[in-house]
Amino acid sequence: MRQFKRIGVLTSGGDAPGMNAAVRGVVRSAIAAGVEVLGIYRGYSGLISGDIRPLSLRDVSNVVNKGGTFLYSDRCPEFKTEEGQKAAIENCKRFGIEGIIAIGGDGTFRGASALSKLGIPTIGIPATIDNDISSTDNTIGFDTAMNTVIDVVDKLRDTGESHARCNVVEVMGRGAGDIALNTAIATGATTAIVAEFPTDVDALLKKMENSRALGKRNFIVIISEAMGSDFGPMLNKRINDEAQIDSRFVRVGHIVRGGNPSLADRVRASRMGIFAVEKLLEGKSDLVVCERKDKLITSDIHYALVLDHYYKGIAKPEDLEGFTAEQIEAMKAHSAERRAHIEELYNMGNLISL
Repeated sequence: MRQFKRIGVLTSGGDAPGMNAAVRGVVRSAIAAGVEVLGIYRGYSGLISGDIRPLSLRDVSNVVNKGGTFLYSDRCPEFKTEEGQKAAIENCKRFGIEGIIAIGGDGTFRGASALSKLGIPTIGIPATIDNDISSTDNTIGFDTAMNTVIDVVDKLRDTGESHARCNVVEVMGRGAGDIALNTAIATGATTAIVAEFPTDVDALLKKMENSRALGKRNFIVIISEAMGSDFGPMLNKRINDEAQIDSRFVRVGHIVRGGNPSLADRVRASRMGIFAVEKLLEGKSDLVVCERKDKLITSDIHYALVLDHYYKGIAKPEDLEGFTAEQIEAMKAHSAERRAHIEELYNMGNLISL
């Protein structure tokens, strides 16, 4: 086991509710192990510029319930350069940082892997509302984002029922339809439209017309932003013009990123923060924490990034070089399991909706 005197913690990329709870878990578990913790503000930008300050037990009081990240975040193209990485390593030496916990998405993990290869042991924690990191079942912020969508849609349904109206609601999720699929089921939406499955708009309009004939007054259609910015307004117009149902388009946008984290995200973030510190103090590096069937495990960051590409169908042959046949087969099996889960949600939503 490697002996650490001081480690750093940062949040990077898009903010996600629960990031503060993860930082709290890191700080308190590290200090309990006799290790000092420095907060690296503004992600990799702060590591390059030296925006680094000590974090005490009291510095992470009353943050577990707050959204966003009190360490702030930034997207840092400079860190992708040799000069930026050199500056970051120099600041690690200057501040005595012997290891780092990096909280964020896939871009954050690429940065963490770079640090590990440059001699600073680093562990990544998955935090993104989109739940689009394939190596983990759930990411920090995903549950809160879904609950925020539910709250918005429930309010829209109230006015939709009053006026016999449809609301076409576009939700965030980047390239993944996880938020849209789950919230469509939870809100009783007519359908979820996601990039993972083909959409028959004519059939949807017919379904809505039939439901209206059966006495249904309000409709909710939830769309993943992966469908493109023009899809929602186009569908909304067709519902108005062709189905003859008064319809309004709502783009929820960054509201989904904010708000106090849910119980699930507070607990998940705390567990992941503590687990990441344990692995770092064991001398592990270049790993990402993953939740699989409610258990925490670690995955090699490079493997996790390639697995993500494999699942999304964008892996190139050269990406798989260096992996054993067994590892590639494991990627295939994991991707198939994840796709089956998404398909189950999609079919379930369509089965019980009107």
